[in-house]
Amino acid sequence: MPNFTPEDLLLYQSNELNEVQRAAIEEELKLNWALREKFNVIKQAQARINAMHLHSPRKQTIQSILYYAMRKRVTV
Repeated sequence: MPNFTPEDLLLYQSNELNEVQRAAIEEELKLNWALREKFNVIKQAQARINAMHLHSPRKQTIQSILYYAMRKRVTV
């Protein structure tokens, strides 16, 4: 029984695994209830994020970040 991490499940969800790894996770998801529950939480979180209405940051916020980054680069 392999030990899959949440990072492995995220890679599986985003289709970033090779065929062998993908097949191993799919098989384990069929057999392991706890892993399947963790994967369902990841899928639900992704669905909620995708459903969110995001707003662009204010120009002042972007300018502040750029100014901060520029100051840090000069002082380092």
